Amino acid sequence: SAYRLSTMRKLPSVLARTLTSGTSGSPVLPDMSEVRSRLRDIVGASTNWRDHVQAMQERKALHTLLAKRQEDLPPRRMKDSYLEVILPLGSQPEIREKYLNVHNSVRFGRILEDLDSLGVLICYTHTKQEMQPRSPLSIVTALVDKINLCKKIIYPDCDIKFTGNVSWVGRTSMEVKMHMLQLHDGDYSPVLDATFVMVARDPENKRPAFVNPLVPETPEEEEIIKQGELNKLKRIDFSTASLLKMAPTAEERNIVHDIFLNTLDTRQEGEGTVSFRSRKLPPNSVWMEDAKLKGLQICHPQERNIFNRIFGGFLMRKAFELGWATACSYGCSRPFIVSVDDIMFQRPVEVGSLLLLSGQVCYTEKNYIQVRVHSEVYDADTREHQTTNIFHFTFISENEVPRVVPKTYGESMLYLDGKRHFAAIMKEI
Repeated sequence: SAYRLSTMRKLPSVLARTLTSGTSGSPVLPDMSEVRSRLRDIVGASTNWRDHVQAMQERKALHTLLAKRQEDLPPRRMKDSYLEVILPLGSQPEIREKYLNVHNSVRFGRILEDLDSLGVLICYTHTKQEMQPRSPLSIVTALVDKINLCKKIIYPDCDIKFTGNVSWVGRTSMEVKMHMLQLHDGDYSPVLDATFVMVARDPENKRPAFVNPLVPETPEEEEIIKQGELNKLKRIDFSTASLLKMAPTAEERNIVHDIFLNTLDTRQEGEGTVSFRSRKLPPNSVWMEDAKLKGLQICHPQERNIFNRIFGGFLMRKAFELGWATACSYGCSRPFIVSVDDIMFQRPVEVGSLLLLSGQVCYTEKNYIQVRVHSEVYDADTREHQTTNIFHFTFISENEVPRVVPKTYGESMLYLDGKRHFAAIMKEI
């Protein structure tokens, strides 16, 4: 098993070492369909849409199994929640079609769906109570903190392996770190790292519920938990400094003013006047208002999650596909995803909703395109729109792209927000 150990060493997770203990030969890893059926079993969800009301009624009785305090729950180690899952694109060609895009590589939107399902199962593994086949917890995705890719292309005919574990725990929330690797020449090499934040709620998904504390076993794991704490603080800082709450910094105000001066039409200077209203587009630029695409989804029962709301992974896939199309039409060439960050799930999406998606190029630099996708549900009865998610995607295009130029104050704020997200990503990678 020397070959297996050498592959393990290449695994980015600190917990790879625990997998080799006590196994002879290669263990058979679960695949994605098994992940989803395990999730249904844990929650007691019905595969039949008509039975969902009944299934939810049955879940109500699980209230009595919730802990009154976090201290009443047994602590868990990182290796307790460690999972490995295979996506057998190489060995099972029949599943390939679902993952294939027109460029003969893997659809990244499908990977987002798989990461979302796996993240939830990892959290259920962390909170599992030995004697209870059904979990009283409703675990949902609260936030995709970041997904960074180190490979441009994911091959459609080589096996993929996902690994992951709970890496930090609050009182009712858990951070999950996941890694994706792909088999090449007998070796698994890293493709992406992802950090998700999940929240635990009661059986009816109405109030927060306590989760098992996490205890480190090594200095390495202590560092990971510390990093989880820092990630939480960073998110709080980022949202406190949001342009919806605070004015731009002095440097940012100068950037906006420079853009404004660069777009003033100075042709009337002969008469000694420059109109603030008259604007012209600088060379090799595109007005921000001309760099957007819109999409509409009808949310069918097929896209529901185990709690009969619309599956977060489906929302991510649809937003990603619109974001990709926005970047593609803007850069006039094939864009590649570099990073996904800061996806907030602000409210659940009900089955039957009309989901409106708006993609906007909000910042560009050289070959990079920063796209923001805003998703909202429209209630046909009340005619109200409610934001459900904001998505941030960083793409790299094959060619250098034109500069995107804001015209209004609102667009300038979107531009600065995009610039902030882009700067944060560049620091990471």
